[in-house]
Amino acid sequence: MSMNLAAALGGAAGALALIVILFISVRCFLCRRSTSRTSESNSSTSTQVAGQSIELSVQGGSTYLFSLQGLRQFHIEELNLATKNFSDINLIGHGIFGDAYKGLLQDGTIVAIKIRPAGPSQIFVGEVQHLSSIRHRNLVTLLGYCQESNTQMLIYEYIPNASVSSHLYGASQVSSKRLEFKHRLSIAHGAARGLEHLHALNPPLVHMNFKTANVLVDEDFIPKVADAGLRILLYRINGAGTSQITLDDPFLDPEVRETGRFSVRSDVYSFGVFLIELISGHEARSEQSIRKWVQNYQLGDLSNLVDQRMSSSYTSEGMREFMQLIVLCLNPFVDRRPPTNYLASELNRIQEKEMSLTTIMGEGTTVILGSQLFK
Repeated sequence: MSMNLAAALGGAAGALALIVILFISVRCFLCRRSTSRTSESNSSTSTQVAGQSIELSVQGGSTYLFSLQGLRQFHIEELNLATKNFSDINLIGHGIFGDAYKGLLQDGTIVAIKIRPAGPSQIFVGEVQHLSSIRHRNLVTLLGYCQESNTQMLIYEYIPNASVSSHLYGASQVSSKRLEFKHRLSIAHGAARGLEHLHALNPPLVHMNFKTANVLVDEDFIPKVADAGLRILLYRINGAGTSQITLDDPFLDPEVRETGRFSVRSDVYSFGVFLIELISGHEARSEQSIRKWVQNYQLGDLSNLVDQRMSSSYTSEGMREFMQLIVLCLNPFVDRRPPTNYLASELNRIQEKEMSLTTIMGEGTTVILGSQLFK
């Protein structure tokens, strides 16, 4: 009997010890969570994005919970070697983050490297981790980062066929006489899919800098949206993105000029300007030029709305539906602009209809590959 009593007491003591351990663990977890939230709320500023207050900066150090698994940290030596010490012959552009260079890594991978002067920051590393986890066929992939020699660098996959703007009106313009309506529809649909993916994230990622120059095309003319999340990354690090917003940028939603607030619908406005450039072949130079385009469309004056370098291999109905999407995107009432999933769906529908009506030859259908467009 005494042995049974001892066993019972021992079991009860063990159970009590387990309960105490669990209680202490839960309490410690809640304390850490409360401390983390307090620290973040005290150190962060916020802005309104899509009607929600989101954090524009995050607390560094131990409160940053991103795992760095899968994120590649490059070293300055290999990037110097890849770009020939960032030679001007490898300079391929300049954007809100800084100069961009083409580089060839030792394993044969071609990359695009964006570089700016800045000291090391754990917040920067965490933001890069988040952005590098966003993958989609129509988004430029962020591969990794480097923080050395008082510089911050972002390493992206290299997209070889430049931007859509360079094929429409850029200084190094490639003849687009064979860039037919159905091909432009394909580019528009892919770009919409990229934006749709960003907006479907939880919380949505607002691009804030969508424009024709930031839609790149690969060797098969598959479009890839570049610089996704880059402006908000700069905000969260040190507010550097603020100085980069140009109020006379024709892609900037007039609502943003008035309120300073970006949203998914301000991306939709920018997408509408992108569609204007895509179909007209001309650069949108001001908000007034955009309004004039819309007015001409509404008055039925289509003479200067469509790129004359396109042949007539499109249907009037398809062209009209495309232009109606532009007007919807540019609606001055923000809430009446369509979401990007609707834009992607409609562009896909118009594209499929145009392909079926304009590429039928005999009993088959001929599809021109993107890599053959400008030969």
